[in-house]
Parts: sequence; structure tokens; C-alpha cells
Amino acid sequence: MGKRFRKPRTICSCKSPRLSYDKTPRSFFNCYEEDLWTEVAKHLDGKSLVKLAATCRWFHGVIMHDSVWRFACLRDLQVPAPSQVSFKWIKLYASLADGTHSYMFRDTDKHLDWLRIRAFFFNSQVALLTEKPKLPLKIRNQDPVEKTLESCGACMLTNIKKGIWIADLQLVRCPVCESDKCEGTMQTLDTRHMELFLCKGFQDGSWKYEEIGSYEVNGTATAASGAIIDLKHLRSREVTGIFDLKSWAGKPDDFQPKAIITYHSVAISTNLQANQGLLTKYYTMKAGPDGEIVSIRISQQLI
Repeated sequence: MGKRFRKPRTICSCKSPRLSYDKTPRSFFNCYEEDLWTEVAKHLDGKSLVKLAATCRWFHGVIMHDSVWRFACLRDLQVPAPSQVSFKWIKLYASLADGTHSYMFRDTDKHLDWLRIRAFFFNSQVALLTEKPKLPLKIRNQDPVEKTLESCGACMLTNIKKGIWIADLQLVRCPVCESDKCEGTMQTLDTRHMELFLCKGFQDGSWKYEEIGSYEVNGTATAASGAIIDLKHLRSREVTGIFDLKSWAGKPDDFQPKAIITYHSVAISTNLQANQGLLTKYYTMKAGPDGEIVSIRISQQLI
């Protein structure tokens, strides 16, 4: 008796799985259960989320929901959630995770290298800027910012935009010398509000950095350091940890930059080789002439 062949199947389009079950006692599983895939999405990075969203329309609808990207953003940044944001969370995530930093928009010819430190959070609108991660002896509110910076290397800034701030460490060419062969470098603690790169005023260059003061160390400086702290949390246990330099700064013979970040502060410190002094400059960027401060920089160069 000859062997019977099965009827060959023709090529057909893929069909989405549908919920099906019989009457026998068994667990039911829906491949397209929204709550299930939303939970799975919490364990995926941004690249994996985009790939999953591209598989079909159904997954695109689930994965592109703003709540999914809000969770991914806060999870990766490890900061509290802001009360509100002005842009969709997927756009915010993209601007934070695509390798973009502030010197890519302007001054690219001066930029050498950079390091993402992470994120911190401003609960209040008042910040403490200091040239060294230590508590200044006294800052008088009635004195101008420029005067306090010049006298003790620290000041208080008001009208800070609340919310999540991103901190980067930038390495750029020293602006004193214009020679391409000059090996002089300058480190910058570069911080910005999370939404800055998506704002039109920043993109078109109408928002600019303004120097608000400087502090000069005459004679040998052992380290280039700086800190930005939400003043509301100055006495909190997590913030006071940045003043303990021995716990996080490098050993005297370690010249690699070090950084520490908490929920409400960020600080950097880099040990220096033999030098004749250090000049620290402080910059802010406002969202328009009368707007809130959306970016702060502490730049330091040898003199």
C-alpha cells in the first residue's frame, strides 16, 4: 500500500494570536494582555522597547503609552517623579539616552570629552553653589551673587526651575589660549533641567549662558572641585555625605575625575598636579530674560 502524503500548505500572511480555550480545567493565557506586557515593559531598556513597539500595531499602542516611558525614564535616572512635565516622556527619554550633551549644540570645536554623572532633583527654587564640597562659613543674602562668589567661592541662587536635573562632567579646551596645539584643558560641571534640550529657546540659541561670578585660588591648588545643592536639603543625611571628601574623592596620586550624586545634590573633584593656581567661573542659563534658571555650569582652569 502506497504512503499517503499530507496536503502541502500554501504560504499565507501571519495572523495575530487570539484568545482561545476549551472547557477543560486549565489556566487561560492571552498573548495580547495589556497589563501583562506593560509589566514586561518595566524590565526592558529603551532600545528593546522600541524594537517591541515596531513588531505590530497592537504592541505599538501598548509600548508607546506615555506611562511606559515615564516609568523607564524615572527607573533609569533613579530620581523622584516631577509634579508635571511639558513634553511627552518618550521625547524626554530620547533626549536623555541618545548620547547628547550640551556641547554638541554649540562649541563643538572646543569640546574634548564628557562623562554622564546621572540625575538629581530640585524640590526648591534655591541652590547652593560652592567651589569646594564643604559648607561655607557664612553667605549673606543681601550681598550680590558676584561678591559672594569672589570672596568665598560660594553663593545662593534663586529662581531655579524645579524638577529633574541632569549632571555631566565636560572636558574642554582652555579658553585663554586660542592655539590648536595648546594642551590646556578645563573641566566643567555641566547641569541642566531635564527638558532643556527640547525647548525652542535653547535649540535656536536665544537662551545663552551668562557668567555670574568667579573665584581665584592663588598658589598651588590641590584639587578642582565644585558642588550644586538644593538648599532645602542641605542638612539632610544624604547631602552631607558629599562633604566627606575622603569617602569618595580620589587618593592624592589619583588624577581621574571623581563624582558623587544624591537625590538633591551633585559634586565633582579632580586632583591636580603641580600648578600656580586655579580659576573657577560660574555660569547660568535662564529661560528667557526673566525666566527661571534652567542650566548651571561650574568651570575650572589652571592659571
